[in-house]
Amino acid sequence: MERKSVKRRQKRSKMPLIIGGAAVILLATGGGIGYWMYQKNQEEKASQQVVKQFTQAIEKQEFDKVETLLSKDTKKMSGYTASEVVKKYQTVFSGISAQSLKVSSVATKKTNDTYQFTYQLQLTTPLGEMAKQSYTGKLVKEKDAYKVQWQPNLIFPEMEKEDKVSYTLNEAVRGEITDRNNNKLAQNARLNQVGVVPSALGEGEEKEKKIQAIAKTFSLSEEEITQALNQSWVQPDYFVPLKILDTRPETIPDGATLQEVTARYYPLKEAASHLIGYVGTITAEDLEKNPELSANGTIGRSGLEMALDKELRGQNGGKISITSKEDKEKNVLQEVEKKDGKTIQLTIDSQVQQLAFDELANDKGANVVTLPKTGELLAVTSSPSFDPNAMTNGISQKAYDAYQNDENLPFISRFATGYAPGSTFKAITAGIGLDSQTLDPGKEVAIDGLKWQKDASWGDYFVTRVTDTSPVNLRSALVNSDNIYMAQETLRMGEKTFRSGLDKFIFGEELNLPIAMTPAQISNEESFQSEILLADTGYGQGELLINPIQQSAMYSVFANKGTLVYPKLLMDTETKTKDGVLKEASVNQIVDDLQAVVSETNGTAHSLSSLGISLAAKTGTAEIKTKQDTKGQENSFLMAFNPETAGYMFVSLLEDRKENDSTTSRSGEILAYLDEHYR
Repeated sequence: MERKSVKRRQKRSKMPLIIGGAAVILLATGGGIGYWMYQKNQEEKASQQVVKQFTQAIEKQEFDKVETLLSKDTKKMSGYTASEVVKKYQTVFSGISAQSLKVSSVATKKTNDTYQFTYQLQLTTPLGEMAKQSYTGKLVKEKDAYKVQWQPNLIFPEMEKEDKVSYTLNEAVRGEITDRNNNKLAQNARLNQVGVVPSALGEGEEKEKKIQAIAKTFSLSEEEITQALNQSWVQPDYFVPLKILDTRPETIPDGATLQEVTARYYPLKEAASHLIGYVGTITAEDLEKNPELSANGTIGRSGLEMALDKELRGQNGGKISITSKEDKEKNVLQEVEKKDGKTIQLTIDSQVQQLAFDELANDKGANVVTLPKTGELLAVTSSPSFDPNAMTNGISQKAYDAYQNDENLPFISRFATGYAPGSTFKAITAGIGLDSQTLDPGKEVAIDGLKWQKDASWGDYFVTRVTDTSPVNLRSALVNSDNIYMAQETLRMGEKTFRSGLDKFIFGEELNLPIAMTPAQISNEESFQSEILLADTGYGQGELLINPIQQSAMYSVFANKGTLVYPKLLMDTETKTKDGVLKEASVNQIVDDLQAVVSETNGTAHSLSSLGISLAAKTGTAEIKTKQDTKGQENSFLMAFNPETAGYMFVSLLEDRKENDSTTSRSGEILAYLDEHYR
């Protein structure tokens, strides 16, 4: 009995030893798995890092960085040495003008004992955005590092040894812009481009003297010429372009060379630059914003060239394909049919445009001429201006800085800038008063003195006028441009009636024009919030902001018996109207009074009567000042049209006018021309 019990104890004592041994074995196995997992993880990271470096080099077109990532047997596997691979990439991608390269969907995967990687590449060429290319490559391990086992299909997926990439480009012709009579406002002209061939300049003092002479002759700086010569692509016998010329010079300094090129040209120059705008070379930033652009070519930078760029630019055509060593086409990567840009015809009359610009005499202002029955814009000008040909074909830094630093702001399109319209707006206020029957045109109102306020609640604020006459009725108020009469009549009709009448016009509306502008506004807030602001608005000041184009649309009611005709600039645009803005009877009364503004000797536009043509007109002066009883900046306005034919309407602005100067005193020549050609 005793022996049996001893044996049982001995058996039980062996169990912990067996279990303990198993624990040791499991621990050792677990450590091996952990190490294997660690190694695997490190290998994955290493392979991913190599692929990341490779694809980033491709994306940034830093092809020289590819060389160190390639396996030693690259020559054997692909037929190219590592340095030849770099050159191949550079040749192909520069040859097709590849830009905006973007790598996506990068992945690595281990198959058997090797890693494969995949990625996609998107790029833009002069033909536009190429379809995404999908790549597959292999990594090989050399010592402790992974390398790319390069093949030609990592340039383009279908490429094989000795294949080439063929590229043909058929550039689209940019559409031209013409006026209503097919005169060109933006054209593709054959012009002379001045440049230099470095080897023809000589060296040392000879080179310096030649550069000085070239700079002086063509209004360039010596620094600009030197910078052009120092560009990375320049070779001794290359032609280095400097500037495109409007006309061929009589003499060409030694060292300079002329070549004929096709370039964008603007015949009206400064007279239409704000309207037509100009073009510039497409940049990498442009391609980032719009992948549909071609890497080469031009894009609109301002004006209609920018607003209508897509229609004008068209689409370059051509083909990029993979060809064999024998130039046999194997695979087409990109093919686009050429589509020339559209020629766009405007309603503008070049002759009227030039006259309207010349009238401003380089002073700050804007002129707008319309056919009020159709809304067609005959002229849209802004002054001072800039030379669009220089902006397109090579402006010196000095010339650009002169524009940029000019306190008269020549880059601003004043025809699209909102202004308080001044007394020309009284015609609209009067029309609303007549329609609402709050204004009796025959009623005479006693007004004494040159300033007036409703009551003491206005504090030290007074409405002022220029002519001290009494009594005053609607006709005399328009003839003498009486602010006090119009302020009183606006208060009489009240804000609700006045705003209701104004809302029939185009306040707050976006106009269907390819010109950037802010909608016309009545006031900063939805209500005037004071009687003073209500009164001031009635005679065209306050917080009114209406640009000259918008004014021409609003004043069209007086040429169309109360119908407002929206402005249009493109000949193929339909005319849009708004009926019943003012009643015909009200319009007839106001037009009769506006004729008196010209015919009566004390009328503010009486000087125009010397033209001997039928005119209805309203002048205006909007004063900008921060304090009562002080002299502020005065903007002069004129609205004029032929009341018998309504063949044209002229709206003019002269900003910050000088003493004894006004839009009226400048407008004789253009009004005579309009009456002769657009009766």
